[in-house]
Amino acid sequence: MTVPFLDLGAAYRELKTDIDAAYARVAASGWYILGPEVEAFEAEFAAYCGVRHCVGVGCGLDALHLILRAMDIGPGDEVIVPANAYLATWLAVSMSGATPVPVEPDPETHNLDPARLEAALTPRTRAILALHLYGLPAEMDAICSVASRHGLKVIEDAAQAHGARYQGRRAGSLGDAAGFSFYPTKNLGAMGDGGAVTTDNPELAARIRMLRNYGTRVKYRSEELGVNSRLDELQAALLRVRLKSLDSWNQRRQSVADVYLREFQETPLALPRTAAGMSPAWHLFVVRAAQREHLIETLERSGVGWSVHYPVPPHLQAAYARPEWPKGAFPIAEQLADEVLSLPIGPHLGEQEVRRVAAVVREGLRTCT
Repeated sequence: MTVPFLDLGAAYRELKTDIDAAYARVAASGWYILGPEVEAFEAEFAAYCGVRHCVGVGCGLDALHLILRAMDIGPGDEVIVPANAYLATWLAVSMSGATPVPVEPDPETHNLDPARLEAALTPRTRAILALHLYGLPAEMDAICSVASRHGLKVIEDAAQAHGARYQGRRAGSLGDAAGFSFYPTKNLGAMGDGGAVTTDNPELAARIRMLRNYGTRVKYRSEELGVNSRLDELQAALLRVRLKSLDSWNQRRQSVADVYLREFQETPLALPRTAAGMSPAWHLFVVRAAQREHLIETLERSGVGWSVHYPVPPHLQAAYARPEWPKGAFPIAEQLADEVLSLPIGPHLGEQEVRRVAAVVREGLRTCT
């Protein structure tokens, strides 16, 4: 039995009738940019996240970048970022002209370690960009407490956390603003790129609406230098269909995670840890394995999909090469990069496939000891 890492086609097949109808509705409307589908999706996703405003944009990177722009964070400012984030988290800060300041993660949760935040703050720090890595919420109470004491903004990178909850509140409602990605592999994925900003701040939302559309509120009247970053009507219509299934699909992911957590409990693998009051979205199921290469070889021989999120931390990427960030500068992030392994998880993974993955992983662990 072969097991794909993620079957995107299965999502379409399950919702084919409604997705095809949404496509036909948009195609027949003759309105393809910033129309009624985007407006409806923005209202529905804002309500889902428990916030007052949602602004659809072109991708998740743009969502974070436009939040920073709208907050007037730019050259001369610093923004705290996780040292083990995907590159896009750092890029959003760099695109704004500000400087990303890496902080090590908690080695158990892989999320930003609140205990390390204050040591990284300087008079130039303006915001903390908290990533909900793998769909597991960051420690937002502790992060927001630090931010409140120092007068800092808190921005959620919720690109992997659609539907996740922290202390009863959904990701996207836990800071001053949040950036989402609707890349096709996400829990709420489009059939192309897409993103959104969620916030309770009406002024921030209004400015992002202007910035996403060339800096205009009125057509052909530009107020400031904006960009072209607009969620299109077709993607919005498809996202409206998929949003209705998000909670049930996340529950299926939870069921897969429950099997893995039971099956691997007595193994050498370091398993994901969730604290009380957290309900992960389980975008990814990531374990840590000292013998990762052997496990990967076993998975490949057995036809089981896998991935590594992420093999090279941002500070070791050529784009961010700096003398003050040599190899060894962030040892926790570097160790995670050497050990993390993502196993198949998704709403369309069958029970036999899940058991197959578990059996192959156990066999790999047995043969490498």
